[in-house]
Amino acid sequence: MNQKKSDFDKVFSAWDILVIAFGAMIGWGWVVSSGGWIEKGGVLGAAIGFVLGGIMIFFVGLTYAELTAAMPQCGGEHVFSHRAMGATGSFICTWAIVLGYVSVACFEACAFPTILTYLWPGFLKGYLYTVAGFDIYASWLAVAIVVAFLITVINIIGAKTAAILQTILTVIIGGAGILLIVASVINGDTSNLSGQMFVGDSTGSMIKNIISVAVITPFYFIGFDVIPQAAEEINVPLKKIGKMLILSVVMAVAFYALVIVAVGLVMTPDAIVASQEATGLVTADAMAAAFGTSAMAKVIIVGGMCGIITSWNSFMIGGSRAMYSMAESYMIPKTFAKLHPKFKTPINSLYLIGILTMIAPFAGRKMLVWISDAGNFGCCMAYCMVAISFVILRKKAPQMDRPYKVPGYKFVGAMAILMSGLMVAMYCIPGSGATLVAQEWIVVGGWSLLGVVFFAVCKRKYKEKFGTLVEIISDEDAASLMPEADDEELDKVIDHAIEVVLSRLSA
Repeated sequence: MNQKKSDFDKVFSAWDILVIAFGAMIGWGWVVSSGGWIEKGGVLGAAIGFVLGGIMIFFVGLTYAELTAAMPQCGGEHVFSHRAMGATGSFICTWAIVLGYVSVACFEACAFPTILTYLWPGFLKGYLYTVAGFDIYASWLAVAIVVAFLITVINIIGAKTAAILQTILTVIIGGAGILLIVASVINGDTSNLSGQMFVGDSTGSMIKNIISVAVITPFYFIGFDVIPQAAEEINVPLKKIGKMLILSVVMAVAFYALVIVAVGLVMTPDAIVASQEATGLVTADAMAAAFGTSAMAKVIIVGGMCGIITSWNSFMIGGSRAMYSMAESYMIPKTFAKLHPKFKTPINSLYLIGILTMIAPFAGRKMLVWISDAGNFGCCMAYCMVAISFVILRKKAPQMDRPYKVPGYKFVGAMAILMSGLMVAMYCIPGSGATLVAQEWIVVGGWSLLGVVFFAVCKRKYKEKFGTLVEIISDEDAASLMPEADDEELDKVIDHAIEVVLSRLSA
C-alpha cells in the first residue's frame, strides 16, 4: 500500500458537508410525489413510512459514519471496500456507486428544463424530435446544456464555490418547505385529515400500505454518501464528520415527513386527487391553498428547481471523487486522477461527467429515467457492500483508530446489511414497486460490461500497480481541531439521539 500526502485543499466546513448531504437527498421528489405517497399510505401512514425508511438509511449511515471518520480519504466506498475485500471487491463497489452518481446527474439535466414548463407553459419552442414518447424542443435542450455547463464550471473552479452554491440553494429549499409547514399549521384544518390519515379497510391493510411507502423511501435518501467521497477536503474533527452525516439523514427524514403532514392539513382527499390528475404538483397546490393564492405555488416549484440543482451538484462532487479514487488505484485510466493545478479539483473526471450531462438531454427524459433507476440500483448495491465492509473491518482490523465508533456494531452491521440488501432485492423482485424494467437491466448490464473491460485492460496495462490503495498521510493533528462549545452541545444531542434509537430498536 502506497502512502502520500493529500493533494486536495481542505475547504469544506461542517456546515458545507451538512448542506451537501442534505441538498443531495432533497431533490424534486417532495414537490411531485407527495400526492402519490398520500394516496398510497395516507397522510400519517406516508409520514410513518418515511420514518421507517429513514431508519433503514439510519443504520447504513451509521456504518458510513464510523468508516468515514476512520478512513477520511477521497473515494469513500472505494477505500472502505478495498480495506475489507481487496481490489476486486473495491472495483465492484466503486463502479456501482459511480453509475449511481453519474446517472442521477444526467437525469437532473433533463429534470431542470422540464420544471420550467410548469412555471412558463410557453417555454417550449422549436420542436425537434420525439424519444420514447417524450418531445424534445430546442429551447428545452438549450437550457439543459447551458445549466449543465455552468454547474460543471462551478465544480471545476473549486469545491468551496460548489459548496457556497449548495448553501444558497439549500436555504431556499428549506425556506420554501418551512413556509408550507408553518402556513399549514396556521391555516390548515385537522378536519382535512378525515378519511386520509391511513389507507386501508383493516389494520392489516393499513400496515401493508405503510410498508409499501416505506420500501420506496430509501431511494429518496440517496446522497448522504457524498460526504465520504470528499473526506480529504473536509476541515473538521474526524469524529464530527460521522455525526454530521447522521444529522443530515435525520434532517431529510424530518423534512419529508413534515411536508407530507403539511399537505394533508391544507388539502382534502378530493383536492389531492384533483391535483394529482391535473398537474401532479400536489405540494405546490398545497402551498397555494395554505396562502390562498396560486402565486405561492411557484415558490414551491422554485424550491423544487433548487432541489434539482443541489442533487445535481452533490452527485457531480461525489462522482468525480469516486472516479479520481479509482484512477489513483489504477483501476481506470490514470488520466482521471489529474487535479486542476490551481483549483485542486479532479478536472478530467469533472470534464467527463460534465460532457455526459450535456449530452444526456438529447436522449429524452424517459430514457434518463431508465438510466437513473439503474443508477439507484448501483447506489444500493454499494451501500450493501459498505455495510459488509463495516462488519469485516471490525473483525479484520479491531485496532484501527476509529474517532467515531458506533455502539453495538454487530446489531448495527446486521441491520445495515439486511436493510441495504432489501433495497437491492426490491429492484430484482417483481411486484415490489421498484423492480427494474428490461431497459434498466440493459443499462445495468452495459455498465457492468464496461466495468469488466476497464478491469481487464487496466489490470493488463498497469500490472502490479492495479488495485494499489494509496494511504493518505495526514499533515494535521485531527485532535487539535477542537469543536467550539456550541458544537460540543450539538455533539451531545446527536450522541444521545443515536443511543436512544439504538436502545429502542435493539430492545
